Amino acid sequence: MLKQPSQKYQAFRPVALPERQWPNRAIEQPPIWMSTDLRDGNQALIDPMSVATKLKFFKALVAMGFKEIEVGFPSASATDFEFVRLLIEQDHIPADVTIEVLTQAREELINRTVESVQGAHRAIVHMYNPTAPDFREIVYRTDQDGVKAIAEQGTHWVKQAVAQYPNTEWVYQYSPEVFSSTELEFAKEVVDAVSAIWQPTADHKMIVNLPATVEMSTPNTYADQIEWMHRHIARRESITLSVHPHNDRGTAVAAAELAIMAGADRVEGCLFGNGERTGNVDLVTLALNMYTQGVAPGLDFSRIDEVRQLVEQCNKIPVHPRHPYAGELVFTAFSGSHQDAIKKGFAVRREGEHWRVPYLPIDPKDLGRDYESVVRVNSQSGKGGISFLLAQEYGLDIPRRLQIEFSRIVQAHTDSTGKEARSADIFALFESEYLQRPNELAYKNIEQHSTDESVTLAVDVDFKGNTERLFGQGSGPIAAAVAALADRLGVDIQVVDYHEHAIQGGGALGEAVGYIELKISDQPPVFGVGRDKSIVAAAVRALLNGISRSQALTVDGSQRDQVG
Repeated sequence: MLKQPSQKYQAFRPVALPERQWPNRAIEQPPIWMSTDLRDGNQALIDPMSVATKLKFFKALVAMGFKEIEVGFPSASATDFEFVRLLIEQDHIPADVTIEVLTQAREELINRTVESVQGAHRAIVHMYNPTAPDFREIVYRTDQDGVKAIAEQGTHWVKQAVAQYPNTEWVYQYSPEVFSSTELEFAKEVVDAVSAIWQPTADHKMIVNLPATVEMSTPNTYADQIEWMHRHIARRESITLSVHPHNDRGTAVAAAELAIMAGADRVEGCLFGNGERTGNVDLVTLALNMYTQGVAPGLDFSRIDEVRQLVEQCNKIPVHPRHPYAGELVFTAFSGSHQDAIKKGFAVRREGEHWRVPYLPIDPKDLGRDYESVVRVNSQSGKGGISFLLAQEYGLDIPRRLQIEFSRIVQAHTDSTGKEARSADIFALFESEYLQRPNELAYKNIEQHSTDESVTLAVDVDFKGNTERLFGQGSGPIAAAVAALADRLGVDIQVVDYHEHAIQGGGALGEAVGYIELKISDQPPVFGVGRDKSIVAAAVRALLNGISRSQALTVDGSQRDQVG
């Protein structure tokens, strides 16, 4: 790379627009969407789509809500011509959908293009020619007058060609290609000359498309260009102002958003930004950005995984796992602090309130995603993510100090395996440690007798294969069970904390779960967990599990010898 790149590359000059209005505007309604997936996107593929694949893609675009779809470059491809005819002759185009076809400004190509769409109820004929200095001087070796003449003559040819098929409603679209580096005054001159020939009206508008064929500048400069044209072009009330941002600088979405604020009525692009070089503007990201700001985009991405899979199959290009909104990992948090914030956001959320969950700008369920993928656990994760997965997938609302204790067990597992722990792995670890471990004290049965002042509990416990009935009395069932077990084991048992809750849906987990934190003699506090259809039985099971875990965790084994 050069130490002085200015010696080779020239900076783009800003637009003189001192009273620009777009910075003070907000996007309050969606633009007219035009998908170029079947033309611009298809041209960018190593293996272009077949007619059958294009038809599958077309039907999916219609289902998503696109009302304008560019279906091909029929004068340049026999496959595209065949596809356009198939759409029309087999009646695949809904009454509210308009197809668009592209052509260069050459008479034989225009005639072939118009021929391909004759018979459609409504069609857009999109003609373009480059207007930028580099193209004028290097590619066409002409001047401004020569480029303008091409645009004017091409428009005359389009007008003559469509007149042969009066049963179709024709819409004309003109693009001064590489508008992004064309002098604004000259771009206006060409566009005005073209619209003067076509003579659009407020009821029958033409489309003026201003493409950032190569993204040349910052998004605010493109917005200035669009606002300048919006203010200055002739017959503005009879023109649909369209933009076609490419992504050479990686800012196409921002450029399109600012262009809408600057006066653009319509946006052309592709799903997930497919297209030549670095691609077109990503219509999925653009639409869902609006959605997260409370603006209904008019496009349905409620099954975003199916949309992604469709595009990957048709384009044979993978969508990046971190792609906004649609990537496999885009809603996934591995970091412990992120997971904890997400968990707390879900915990305080109430249905009907505005969406406010940290790190999640959109509810994954609105896009057909589940919450299992939101938090994934590896060696970088913390207690928040682990407890979130147990709560979402298994209904276990474990207390905070138990989260800390159990997170060490999970982290030891991920450190030793070097792999991610999925929700099923985490639950298996929880079961083996707290719910299904071979305890020296196994629950068999309880009988409870209560008075106004106390509870008497008879607990049947299996001590290493021998069943004993223990009796205890206390202010409640847990206190009575503690009294019975402390007397039998000859140890001091203190209940530090206790939580219980019902498990939604019950099922294989039973209906209730209890979490008990114990301090036994001089040992560190330890948790026990129990589940049962009876909340009292769940509490006793948790107590027994905690005592057994305490013995298992004893370092010197002296306490273990007292059991039984």
